[in-house]
Amino acid sequence: MNIQWYPGHMTKARRMMEENIRLIDLVIELLDARAPLSSRNPDIDKLSQGKARLVLLNKADLADARATAQWETFFSREGIAVVTLDSRKRDEMKKLDAKVAEVCQKKIERDRKRGIKNRPVRAMVVGIPNVGKSTFINSYAKKAVAKTGNKPGVTKGKQWIKLSKTLELLDTPGILWPKFEDPEVGFHLAALGSVNDQVVNTEELWSELLTYLKSSYAPLLKERYDMDATGDNTLLMEAYCQKTGCLKTGGELDYYRASLLFLDDFRSGKIGKITLELPREND
Repeated sequence: MNIQWYPGHMTKARRMMEENIRLIDLVIELLDARAPLSSRNPDIDKLSQGKARLVLLNKADLADARATAQWETFFSREGIAVVTLDSRKRDEMKKLDAKVAEVCQKKIERDRKRGIKNRPVRAMVVGIPNVGKSTFINSYAKKAVAKTGNKPGVTKGKQWIKLSKTLELLDTPGILWPKFEDPEVGFHLAALGSVNDQVVNTEELWSELLTYLKSSYAPLLKERYDMDATGDNTLLMEAYCQKTGCLKTGGELDYYRASLLFLDDFRSGKIGKITLELPREND
């Protein structure tokens, strides 16, 4: 399935980021640990050139731990500092302070030599929609300073947030890029909820996700739904509709409602810890 989504406000958000990048010492990019490469905006790579970088593999609690370890190695080999976390847990924020200081060591040392004391590191927090930027900021700040929501597009404009005497964050809206060249990227982002469900055929998305889970996580389907991974998708989807009571008046199967239920199970981790992609040697 070919999925594209680039609403007009994202152009404005990208322009705002371009205007503010000169003020920034550090770019903190949140990626979804379940699809780190697909959730990595190539436009952000261009904007971040010459800046210190820190990648956060967020929602790691929902991802396959073995796959996450491979992604940590991947980014480390690229020379990019990486931290895995569940941004809903404030106690996990403790490990970030040391990492920020490590990544910004050159900036801090440069300030010291110039006689500049206690100038805070200014960091821009970036990422695609629904990757958890606002939740991360609220956990890091230990208070609700950024709007959150389990859907793309909650953050609409920039917002400076002073976390401490040594760190200030610039929250930015989630942005995608104008065209997904690889259909797999569109599929992954739609499955994660980073593309608005209203522009997606959720029944097709459900079927494609089911195909992937049958091949890669069959035991989880068996445990959660008693699904036979060798079964035909249509028959499995029919059985799921019946089992979950997704029926229209007259007993007709309601595939649309069932697709939303299944996608919610995946996105919330109810099916299990799942990763949609692994690093490839040529990535």
